[in-house]
Amino acid sequence: MAWNEPGGNSNNQDPWGGRRGGGGGGDRKGPPDLDEAFRKLQDSLNGMFGGKKKSGGNGSGAGKAGGIGLIAIVVAVLAAMWLYSAIYVVDEQEQAVVLRFGKYYETVGPGLNMYFPPMDRKFQENVTRERAYSKQGQMLTEDENIVEVPLTVQYKITNLQDFVLNVDQPEVSLQHATDSALRHVVGSTNMDQVLTEGRELMATETRERLQRFLDNYGTGITVTQVNVQSAAAPKEVQEAFDDVIRAREDEQREKNQAETYANGVIPEARGQAQRIIEEANGYRDAVVSRAEGEADRFSKLLVEYRKAPEVTRERLYLDTLQEVFANTSKVLVTGENGQNNLLYLPLDKMVQGRAPAAAPAQGAATPSSSDTAARIVREMEQRDLRSRESR
Repeated sequence: MAWNEPGGNSNNQDPWGGRRGGGGGGDRKGPPDLDEAFRKLQDSLNGMFGGKKKSGGNGSGAGKAGGIGLIAIVVAVLAAMWLYSAIYVVDEQEQAVVLRFGKYYETVGPGLNMYFPPMDRKFQENVTRERAYSKQGQMLTEDENIVEVPLTVQYKITNLQDFVLNVDQPEVSLQHATDSALRHVVGSTNMDQVLTEGRELMATETRERLQRFLDNYGTGITVTQVNVQSAAAPKEVQEAFDDVIRAREDEQREKNQAETYANGVIPEARGQAQRIIEEANGYRDAVVSRAEGEADRFSKLLVEYRKAPEVTRERLYLDTLQEVFANTSKVLVTGENGQNNLLYLPLDKMVQGRAPAAAPAQGAATPSSSDTAARIVREMEQRDLRSRESR
């Protein structure tokens, strides 16, 4: 039977511990006794934490004991929360810097560690991961031209203590130092170098100058790589710059063609010069050898001439006549005692020998071979007649 059913005994069955009877024993309906319920809850908590359970007595003593229990619970919860926040784990790629009362205390490596807030402050960062920062802006070159130069800076934290303590915002300082270093390098370079083959040298100089700035600031950052991308002119003058680039390419192409031609002509000229030199050397050697041979032959002939002068003289005379007549078409036939000499001219051979000569001018009269032969025969007869009359 429920405690509040009609006809049942409702005395001392109120779950709140209250009594319905009051005064003259009549039933009184009203809210449950909250003080009694709160006292029971305190007694239960005191029993859990080793306190003495009280079922009656002074109400102020029960309230005091309950307040101590709640404070203990709150303190326990706060201690658990503090312990949870004080214990931390540093990964293999990380480091942590601990400040105690605002002053550097220690640098913690990988593992399970503990610090004591709020006395301590912890700064934990990844010191092996490579980070990147990109920038692009218009800059003035050495020859007073404006170009847009984009670049990417790759860096990592190498000294976490300096990174945390020396500079308020080290990565912002990195951006400002990058801008200063790049403008200094671009301002010392011509536009042609910036737009074409000078990017690698610019990247090296920018990285060195940027690293010097960061070391002077003590940021604890090390720049690993600076990549200067393809620079371009501002959009307002892009067409003019494109024309300049095309003209430069045409110039380079013409230079390459000229070098190709020079590389083909110069070796050929050198080969011809060497061939002429070799021919001259061969001619010189031939002339010298021939002269030496003639001199040697003359020396040997002189020895034989001294032994038999008449025979040698006659032999030289006959050899000379043979050499002379071998190169002519005239034939001389002598008679006895030098009389009745006959000069024979092979006219057909003479005409054939003169035929390949220069052709006569157009329209000029060309004498026939028979006329030429008759004229030569008449001249020979006249000479023979004059020789007879003189005798």
